[in-house]
Amino acid sequence: MILITLGTQDKQFTRLLDMVQKEINKGNIKDKVVVQAGHTKYESKYMEIFDLIDREKFSDLISKCDVLITHGGVGSIITGLQNNKKVIVAPRLAKYDEHMNDHQLQITENFSKAGYILPLYENDDLGKVLKDIKSFKPKKFKSNTSHMVKLISDSVSYTHLRAHET
Repeated sequence: MILITLGTQDKQFTRLLDMVQKEINKGNIKDKVVVQAGHTKYESKYMEIFDLIDREKFSDLISKCDVLITHGGVGSIITGLQNNKKVIVAPRLAKYDEHMNDHQLQITENFSKAGYILPLYENDDLGKVLKDIKSFKPKKFKSNTSHMVKLISDSVSYTHLRAHET
């Protein structure tokens, strides 16, 4: 099963679900797909879509999924890693009005560089990333507060600097 989490951001993130639907239509995704869509409105007869999921159901879905595809939220990424899941991260981008800024891009880059996740950037091919995830061996996640603080602060610092450049 593939679990997709879009978080609770009040902005739409249909771009990711469009990519998934495209791969379903091509026959590249045959697994059951369950989506925690938050405030994103989307209809598909091939995906089981929930607005929000309570903690118990979410924990159950995380434990059952083979792959987690998520937005670039730190909490969602860490939840997948703590549950030893292969994680694909698609950051929400400001230019599509999916978020107010591009901090999720930097978070995704940092987790990818550290070897924890596979990124799905806007121009990447989800079909290729789904093939790559099969052989991907993520770095074993250890709850290491100082390392996580560094990952997050590097992301925030980069975003802060970029905001002042424009």
